Amino acid sequence: MFTEGASYQQAPYDGPIIGIDSIAAMWERERDGPDEQFTMVSEVVAVEADTAVARVEVAYAGGPAPRHYRDLWVITFDHAGGRCRAFEEWPFWPGQERAAPGAP
Repeated sequence: MFTEGASYQQAPYDGPIIGIDSIAAMWERERDGPDEQFTMVSEVVAVEADTAVARVEVAYAGGPAPRHYRDLWVITFDHAGGRCRAFEEWPFWPGQERAAPGAP
């Protein structure tokens, strides 16, 4: 799904995670396990050249408390095989502040 040197940003101001092994390790740390239950609904919003934007809703049923996210995904594909070379999430969840603390 990813190119060897792909980058993955979990939020727009986070530094990127670089490389397939690092991305896989992050996914393992972030999930509740291989049987984690979730539902996902997605819609492609825009495509321009090698970049796509999708609106995604994800609901996790397991864990100590259910979690629900609405995301925008910005995905840049390689030119050879259609694999992802850059992935950026813009995650939002209930109760998230609209501005950074102390911002006007």
